[in-house]
Amino acid sequence: MANTYTQIFIQIVFAVSHRENVIQEKYRIPIEKYMSGIVSKNQSKLLAIYCNPDHVHLLIGLHPAFSISEMARDIKASSSKWINEELIPGKIFRWQRGFGAFSYSKSQIHRVGNYINNQAEHHRKTTFHDEYVKLLKKFEIEYKDQYLFKG
Repeated sequence: MANTYTQIFIQIVFAVSHRENVIQEKYRIPIEKYMSGIVSKNQSKLLAIYCNPDHVHLLIGLHPAFSISEMARDIKASSSKWINEELIPGKIFRWQRGFGAFSYSKSQIHRVGNYINNQAEHHRKTTFHDEYVKLLKKFEIEYKDQYLFKG
């Protein structure tokens, strides 16, 4: 892609199926490292990540050859396969269907990265449901509450 110059910053958020709190702290770093490898393999740059017990936030500098949907699909499919086969064998682990994706300008990256890196503190005060709805409203994305986090 010679002579192609882009700056695409995307926050991707998705939950564990049925929002189960199954990602124990001892699994957080290995999952984050594995997801980082997937992002790199897709020629993109991971700027921030935090794997909560029931959901994940990633801030990615997205390569223009990949769509947001392709990136989210690859991260979710590869990581769930790895979690089931290598990290927690014998337990069936799945991510929810779908994801949230939110775009940012370069001037917002530091703030968003700090927000993601401070998820543990953030979720002492706010539920994931409330956080996610706040993001949807902030970005003026229409949604129906009954369809959030299904499957």
